Amino acid sequence: MDDSKLMNDSTFMGVSREKIDWSPRIDYNKCNYCMECVEFCPHKVFEVRENEEQKLIVKNPNNCVVFCRACSKTCGLDALDFPDKGKTTAHIKLIRKETAKNE
Repeated sequence: MDDSKLMNDSTFMGVSREKIDWSPRIDYNKCNYCMECVEFCPHKVFEVRENEEQKLIVKNPNNCVVFCRACSKTCGLDALDFPDKGKTTAHIKLIRKETAKNE
């Protein structure tokens, strides 16, 4: 498969990015707001909110590159988690199969 077909701004492997649940989950019991993940991620997935109790949120989940977990590697406290990769892959395959049937 041509790499350009894997992901563009709105799809991943031919599936609308909005249909794919893949973005970090923040465990606020572990997060110390070091902001390493914010500084690392070039896709503006996170937003810092200095004046709120939860100073870090996932504002743009669909900006997260599907199957990327790099931001979580910057977190020494393991405060970032992602959906199960196997379940996400199965979901993508199901959507592709259903789409192919309807074409």
